[in-house]
Amino acid sequence: MTEIDRGRLAALAGFATTAVLLVLTVVAFQTDALESFGWQGGEYAYSFIWIALGSALAGLVVKMAAPAPWRSAGTGMALAGTVGVVVVITLIVVFVWALSNLSV
Repeated sequence: MTEIDRGRLAALAGFATTAVLLVLTVVAFQTDALESFGWQGGEYAYSFIWIALGSALAGLVVKMAAPAPWRSAGTGMALAGTVGVVVVITLIVVFVWALSNLSV
C-alpha cells in the first residue's frame, strides 16, 4: 500500500466516522431509540449539532497536528463536520422561512 493509498483510506475513515455518527443520530431520532433515557427531539438536535461542530474542530486540529496519514483523516473529519454544519444551517433557514410564510 502506497503513501497515497494510506492517505485516501485515512480520509475515508475520518469522513465515514463522522458521517456514521450523524446518520445514527438521525436514525435514533426517527425511531425514538433513547426515549427510555428521557430524550426528546431537542436532545437529538443538540447531539447532531455537537457532533458536527466537534468533528469539524477536531478534524482541523488533527489536520494541523498529526503525522502524515492522519492529516488526511483530519481532512475527512473536517469535511463531514462541515457538511453537518451546513445541514443544520439549511434546516434553520428553512424553518425560519416556513414560519415567516405561515398564513393563519
